[in-house]
Amino acid sequence: MKKILFNKGKILILILMVFGFQTVYGQNTDVSYFTIKGKIKDQANKKEIVFATISIVGTHVGTVTNTDGEFTIKIKKAANAKELEFSHIGYNSKRVLISGLKPEGNDILLESSSVSLDEVTIRPSNAAELVRNALALVRKNYSVIPLNFTGFYRETIKQRRDYISISEAIVDIYKGSYSKEYDYDKAKIYKGRKSANVKRTDTLAVRLQGGPYISLLLDIIKNPDVLMAYDIVSNYDYELTNIISVSNKLNYVVSFKPRVVNDDFPLYTGKYYIDVKSLAFTSAEFSLDINDKEKASKFFVRKKPLGLKLIPMSTNYIIKYKEVNGRYYFNYARSEVKFKCKWKKKLFNTNYTIMSEMATTDWTAENVNKFTKKESLKKNTVFAEELTAFMDDDFWGEYNYIEPDESIETAIEKYNRRVKKQNN
Repeated sequence: MKKILFNKGKILILILMVFGFQTVYGQNTDVSYFTIKGKIKDQANKKEIVFATISIVGTHVGTVTNTDGEFTIKIKKAANAKELEFSHIGYNSKRVLISGLKPEGNDILLESSSVSLDEVTIRPSNAAELVRNALALVRKNYSVIPLNFTGFYRETIKQRRDYISISEAIVDIYKGSYSKEYDYDKAKIYKGRKSANVKRTDTLAVRLQGGPYISLLLDIIKNPDVLMAYDIVSNYDYELTNIISVSNKLNYVVSFKPRVVNDDFPLYTGKYYIDVKSLAFTSAEFSLDINDKEKASKFFVRKKPLGLKLIPMSTNYIIKYKEVNGRYYFNYARSEVKFKCKWKKKLFNTNYTIMSEMATTDWTAENVNKFTKKESLKKNTVFAEELTAFMDDDFWGEYNYIEPDESIETAIEKYNRRVKKQNN
């Protein structure tokens, strides 16, 4: 067995010498809701906007667009919802009457909104001090009470261009208070499915360890040891590079990069988005510094099969928060890691891409349930091994999910055709 540690946030990958096949079951549908599908695009160039947020106004219910800019949102009839809100970093938010939308084929156009630094009267003179001031206001800007979230989690593994594993689930989350260091997040599966071995591969199979905890660990406000602990802040250089609109509110864009060489672990390069008025972190985009391939490889690899060399090629992480009544809440997280595997006596390399993402689709602060150890997923769980394969087109029922990218949808369809053929 091989374990690969991806960052200080304990993102793990298992490479196992196994492959498998699963049984198929069905699921009943629910008609207590209706569905709206569409795409979000840039108003000027008509390009799709990825990871944009869609919310039902007046509720905590929402979802995000996929990498094709597509979205699907389920709306309960009993909610009597009137409007949807569409938002993304660098764009003006837009509200649209639900009555004016079709079940499918809606194109939502967002207007870009960028503010010149020269137009802002008050600008921080020291970007590092701005980051420290924002950190000092975490208790004011984020939830000091625990919450129960409903989320949609998906993870995929690609070998070159082909998917070899797709796993996804509706998950229940206990989200600990941001003011209590040891009030840890917990996760459990409500319902899930997988299409394992979408493409038949050789005996080297990749498994991602951690499941929803990967996304939860990317919550850098809750887990400051990744980037934001006070002793880590001084490891970086910061620069105020722009001011843009996020959900119709001005945000500082603060870029950061390593200012020191850390012998213990690689550091990160990225951007923070900080609300101008509240100094809340609204989003972050970052990647691990892997310029030193040898050093990064040693950091990633704990154990490996004899003769296998693993070379990390790129890492990309995203975390987004959503403001509700003056406080910010976990909204979306995404991790993508690309690496190359090379066997000692083989001529060709094999490239892998591992992606995981989770969107908050609803949450409540009432009657919060802190899951027991027995019912919670373990943090070293191989998520795909907790699920059973499904083929039902309406498997998710009334629950919101992230619309699969076209390539994922195609892979699942191929897998389902193969299963049906074998079962006949």
